[in-house]
Amino acid sequence: EVPLAASGGGSVEAGGSLRLSCAASGFVYRLYRMAWFRQAPGKEREGVATIDTIGNTGYADSVKGRFTISRDNAKNTLYLQMNSLKPEDTGTYYCAASGYAPCVLCQSSYRYWGQGTQVSVSA
Repeated sequence: EVPLAASGGGSVEAGGSLRLSCAASGFVYRLYRMAWFRQAPGKEREGVATIDTIGNTGYADSVKGRFTISRDNAKNTLYLQMNSLKPEDTGTYYCAASGYAPCVLCQSSYRYWGQGTQVSVSA
């Protein structure tokens, strides 16, 4: 069973918005730092946003002021609100969970991964 299931991707025009969700199961969600990563075609996966167990957040410079990460521990769900989308935001978005993250936006810190949801932004 995949412990994380991402959804909410789609195709939008530049300037539009999308809200991604990630449902967690099989582990104690509220004890884990969560994050969103993305991978554009032909590029390496990169960290986009992270949130710790008490709600402190961090963002990649490329999305600051446009994206908001949040979590609902009662629903075991992670969110990513994406506004003012740009074509360069296009890619597959993954949610991930970490019990200990010495590097909060590094893939190596994250134990559980979802299957990814596709986001496409047209100019």
